[in-house]
Amino acid sequence: MEKYLNQLSKTYKNIQEVTEEIINLQAILNLPKGTELFLSDIHGEYEAFIHLLNNGSGIIKSKIEEIYGNSLTEKDRKELATLIYYPEEKLNLIKKEENNINEWYKIILYRLIEVTRGVSSKYTRSKVRKAMPKGFDYIIDELLHLQGEDGNKEQYYHQIIDSIIDLNRADAFIVAMSDLIKRMAIDHLHIVGDIYDRGPGAAIIMDKLMKFHSLDIEWGNHDILWMGAAAGSEACIANVVRVCSRYDNLDTLEDGYGINIRPLSIFATEMYKKDSCEGFMPRNKIQTKYSSTDKVVLSKIQKAISIIQFKLEGQLIKKHPEYNMDDRLLLDKIDWKKGTINILGKNYKLNDTNFPTIDPKNPYELTEEEAQIIERLRISFKNSEKLNKHISFLYSAGHMYQNFNSNIMFHGCVPMREDGEFEEVCLMGKSLKGKALFNHIEKIAHKAYFGENSKETEDAIDLMWYFWCGPKSPLFGKGKVATFERYFLDDKETHKEKKNPYFDQINNVDICNKILEDFEADVEEGHIINGHVPVKAKDGESPLKAEGKLIVIDGGFAKSYQSTTGTAGYTLTYNSHGLVLSVNEPFLSKSTAIEEGSDIRSQIILKENIAQRKRVADTDIGCKLKEEVEDLKRLLQAYKEGILKEKI
Repeated sequence: MEKYLNQLSKTYKNIQEVTEEIINLQAILNLPKGTELFLSDIHGEYEAFIHLLNNGSGIIKSKIEEIYGNSLTEKDRKELATLIYYPEEKLNLIKKEENNINEWYKIILYRLIEVTRGVSSKYTRSKVRKAMPKGFDYIIDELLHLQGEDGNKEQYYHQIIDSIIDLNRADAFIVAMSDLIKRMAIDHLHIVGDIYDRGPGAAIIMDKLMKFHSLDIEWGNHDILWMGAAAGSEACIANVVRVCSRYDNLDTLEDGYGINIRPLSIFATEMYKKDSCEGFMPRNKIQTKYSSTDKVVLSKIQKAISIIQFKLEGQLIKKHPEYNMDDRLLLDKIDWKKGTINILGKNYKLNDTNFPTIDPKNPYELTEEEAQIIERLRISFKNSEKLNKHISFLYSAGHMYQNFNSNIMFHGCVPMREDGEFEEVCLMGKSLKGKALFNHIEKIAHKAYFGENSKETEDAIDLMWYFWCGPKSPLFGKGKVATFERYFLDDKETHKEKKNPYFDQINNVDICNKILEDFEADVEEGHIINGHVPVKAKDGESPLKAEGKLIVIDGGFAKSYQSTTGTAGYTLTYNSHGLVLSVNEPFLSKSTAIEEGSDIRSQIILKENIAQRKRVADTDIGCKLKEEVEDLKRLLQAYKEGILKEKI
C-alpha cells in the first residue's frame, strides 16, 4: 500500500489537492446514472440503426417535449428534432425555404442551447466539456452556464449568438450543438450481437461504432462468422459469401471491403449456364437495385458458393470427429440415379439434381477451379485492410458476454440439458459449462485471429465455423443448421432446427437466477439481456421471460424478418429511473425522416421503475470511484501523519 500511495502522491501532491479530488468524486457519486441503450441483431440495417443513435432511442424527442411541449407547435418540435438528428441535411433544406435565415438562426440556436442544457443536466460540467466538439467548446460552455440573470450577462449571452451568425458560423455551430446533444443522450451503448449479414450496411455500422464514445459488443453468431472469415477459415468465408448473395448484399463485400467476387461470378455463370437456379433467387424482396438479369447471376453465384460451402463443411466435420456433426455429412447420402437423399434413415426427393462440380465418388473434394476460387477469396479476406480494421475492433470492444451494472448480456444461449442443468461442452480438450465455457470460447476466438501459425491456431480457426453453426455453440443454440434442406428439399419438416433446451428453460425464474449467479450478476436486481431469436410478436410471443427476469431484444431489426415478427425490433434503455423496453415500427428511410420529419414510432411495453433513483454510486463505475475515494483518504491520512511529505 505504501508503494501505491507514493505513486498516488505524484498526482495529488498535497492535502489541498487530495481533499479537492475527494469532494469532486463524492459529488459525482451522487449524480443520477447515465442512460444505457441496448440494441441487438442489427444485421446491416444502417439507416434504422443510425437513426436510433441520432434520436437517442426517443430520449431527444422526449426532452424536446418536456421543454417545449407547451410553447412550440408539433411542426416546430418535429423540425427541431430532425435538425438535431440530421443537421447538415436539414440545414440544406431549410436554407432553401427560409426567407429570413438570420432570424431563424437566432431562434434555433436558443432552442438548441435549452435542449443541450436538458440532456446534459445530470452530468458534471467537466464531463460535458470533454464531450464538446473542439473549436466551439469554450463558447458552448459559456452559453450553457449563463442564465441571463442580470443585464450585463444577458447582453453578453445575446452578443455571442449574434457574433456566431454575423461571422457565418451558424451552420457549423448548429452541427456542433446537435452532435453534443446526441452524445449526451446515450451514456453507454450495448450491442448484443449480430451486426453483420442480411442488410446492406454492416461496414457503415462498424465505422459508426468505432467512433462511438462508450460501448461494448457481445458477439453474435453472424459476427463470429465474419471474424472466422477474417482469420482465414474457408468454411466461414464460403458462408459469408453465400449469405451475402442470398440477401442481395454483395455490395458489402465488394464496395464495403474491396473483396473481389468476379472470379466466382464468372465461374458460376459458366458452370450453371443452363441452370435457372430458381431455388437460389435472392431473398430481399424489399430491395430493387438489381434487374432480373442481375438476380439470375446472383442466384448462380449463390448456388456455386453453396456447393463449395457444403464441401468445405464436410471436410471440417471429417477432420474433427469431436464436433459430433456426422449428421451434417449429406453429399455422400445422395442417390445420384434416383435423385434422392437419405437423411436419418428416410429418403427424400431432391428438388434440384444439377450438381456439375460434385464427384459422386468423392463428393467433398473441391474441383481445381473451386479450390482456386476459395483460395483467392481467402487471400482477399485476409488482406482487406478495412475488414481487418473492423474485425480488430470487434475483438477489442467485443466479448462473449458482458456483466454491466447488475445485468448480464449475451447473444445466444447458455447450453443446457432438458433437466435445466448447464451442459458441458468439450472444446480443444477442455470440458466446460456456463460462464467458464464462454470465457474459453473467447480465448479460442482470440487465438484464431491473433495466434501464430501452429496446430493449435489451426484448430481454433476451424472452431470459428463450429461457433457459427455447431450444435453446442452458445452463439447458435440449435441442433443443426438446415441450409442444405432449405435449398434442396421441399418437405418443410426437414427445415426445422430444434432449439437448445435453454429457450424453454428461460421461462423459469429459478433458471434465470441460476444463470445470473453463475455469471456473477445481481440475482435480486439483475436481468439477462438476450438477442439472437426473433420474438414473433404478431403471434402473441412476448420478449419478457420469467416474469421479466430475462428480456429478448431481437424483434426484427432486419427488414427480411419484419414480416415474420410483425415489428421492427426492440430497444431497451436503462436510466436512473429503471428499465424501459419499447417495440418499434419499421423505419421508412433517412430521406423521409429529413424531408417529412418522420421518426421511428415506438410503443413502451415495459417500464420497470425502481423505488429509489439510481445514482452513479450504484453503478460499476461508482464502485471504482468509491475505491478511489478510500485510497485518497488513506493518502490524506498519510500526509496528515507525516508518513508522506506534501509538495507545495
